[in-house]
Amino acid sequence: MKRLYRSRTDRMLAGVCGGIGQYLNIDPTLIRLAFLILAIWGGGGIVAYLIAWIIIPEEPLPEGSMTAPLAEAKPAPPPTTAEPESPTTD
Repeated sequence: MKRLYRSRTDRMLAGVCGGIGQYLNIDPTLIRLAFLILAIWGGGGIVAYLIAWIIIPEEPLPEGSMTAPLAEAKPAPPPTTAEPESPTTD
């Protein structure tokens, strides 16, 4: 069964156009151009994109994937730098 998801790999903003392109088996660039034309011609593309962003679920992670979502990833600690010893004059 074919399902519509927002793409995790082919995304510019939220993966809506990439997911629609995968679902329809066409180049996502054509979907992006369609949204752009609709956005310029009356603003409907912006509204449609935002609604699709809310309604279309994100593509599930592959089985056994060890990838953590970006929101849960911990930032790397800052590198430690040793300060040089200052010469002492007596």
